[in-house]
Amino acid sequence: MKLNSFTLLLIFILLSCDDSETFKSIKDPNIIFIVSDDQSWGDYSFMGHPHIQTPNIDKLARESATYSKGYVTSPLCGPSLASIITGKYAFEHQQTGNDAGDSDRDASLWIKNGYKLTKKKKKNNNYLYSRERNEKFDFIKKGFYKNKLLTDYLNVKGYKSFQTGKWWLGSWEEGKFNGGMTHGDYKKMGRHGDNGLKIGREGLDPIFSFIDQTQEDGDPFFIWYAPFLPHTPHNPPTELIDKYIKLAPNEAVAKYWAMCEWFDKTVGDLMNYLKKNSLEENTLIVYTADNGWIQSNKQNRYAPRSKRAPHEGGIRTPIMFKLPRVIEPEMNTSTLVSNIDLVPTVLDFLNITGEELSGVSIMEKEKLNARETLFVECYHHDILNIEHPTETVLYKVALNKKWKLMLPNTKMVVREFTLPEEQYYGYYSNQPQLYDLENDPDEKVNLAKEYPDIVTFLSEKINNWWQPIKYEN
Repeated sequence: MKLNSFTLLLIFILLSCDDSETFKSIKDPNIIFIVSDDQSWGDYSFMGHPHIQTPNIDKLARESATYSKGYVTSPLCGPSLASIITGKYAFEHQQTGNDAGDSDRDASLWIKNGYKLTKKKKKNNNYLYSRERNEKFDFIKKGFYKNKLLTDYLNVKGYKSFQTGKWWLGSWEEGKFNGGMTHGDYKKMGRHGDNGLKIGREGLDPIFSFIDQTQEDGDPFFIWYAPFLPHTPHNPPTELIDKYIKLAPNEAVAKYWAMCEWFDKTVGDLMNYLKKNSLEENTLIVYTADNGWIQSNKQNRYAPRSKRAPHEGGIRTPIMFKLPRVIEPEMNTSTLVSNIDLVPTVLDFLNITGEELSGVSIMEKEKLNARETLFVECYHHDILNIEHPTETVLYKVALNKKWKLMLPNTKMVVREFTLPEEQYYGYYSNQPQLYDLENDPDEKVNLAKEYPDIVTFLSEKINNWWQPIKYEN
């Protein structure tokens, strides 16, 4: 039978489609999560930074479905990382802070809310690692691990998982990884200030060794690469400091810029290893950040409206997905994507039907584009009441392509800040803030009083979305 040109073309298209589906079903792709730590959404050369050079991440962005308007679920690392591994908001998974208990640095806040503070022992100046505080954190952790993690799903599929870098949630064993670096013991330099944080700064050999072992055993792998980069301490190689000191306004900024390039170099080392070992074509790369960071020009720490804050500098991040022959590379500058979407996307690739989650797989383009609103929770660093972890919410945020509403918890935002340092500890504002992101991306003009109907509309969205649950421990 003679086939016409249209029939031949149709057959070719169908075979092409089948090829990608077959590719997905023949062998489950390896998975790597790359999580930048404390990096502003604009601090990449592909995002337009005039000085910071990130050639390896730029290349990843070109080869990925890259969403420049990505958002984290919380601008604080503990809740954000917990959302990345569960696909749930903080009010669902209950890991709402980085620590539990009380802190004397915020005594006025605790007293205002009716809590009695634990007196510090004179010999124990490091409250973060006190026995009492860690016992309280263990209570929070116990509740968190009632959630289903991405590693739970992957273990059933035969994946071997390896944890490196920051992990606020105890040890890698508790996180259901098959191997890892974070011991989670506060008696050994803190829960996450341990050997796990050497990854990246001291090379990637532990990751490479784990990958080699999985290939020898014939198992697909999942790598959690969340290095303490560009996070403080900002101690980059001298050659990078020398490079940026000529361009930056001061040494503190130069060191931060250098840290961003140092992190980029480690990403390049990882990607080159995959290519060298013929793993690039069958590895899903997911890129995000845990929260934002704007380097202060005045002191060696983050500036206001960045880390821990509900502003764009705290919650925005580029998000990328790369899987050759399956994910079409594109630079998407309009679609809103969140860290809440990472787990649903992975489950979609693996054809796993999990529990109902709030996020959307990026492969469901119609559903993704139809989503009107994203949400963010902004919490205090410490959890006051371990029985009710969501009490320490500072802001609930709703945003769409045009509008962003930051709705304060007036119980927690005690007063307007008067000192610069108070901006870091929750004293932002007790008034709703509404910004027109289309015309005011720097969030300079609060339009809440001018547009009360928009405030009401987005407030209703927030109230319908934010439904805290309580785990019985």
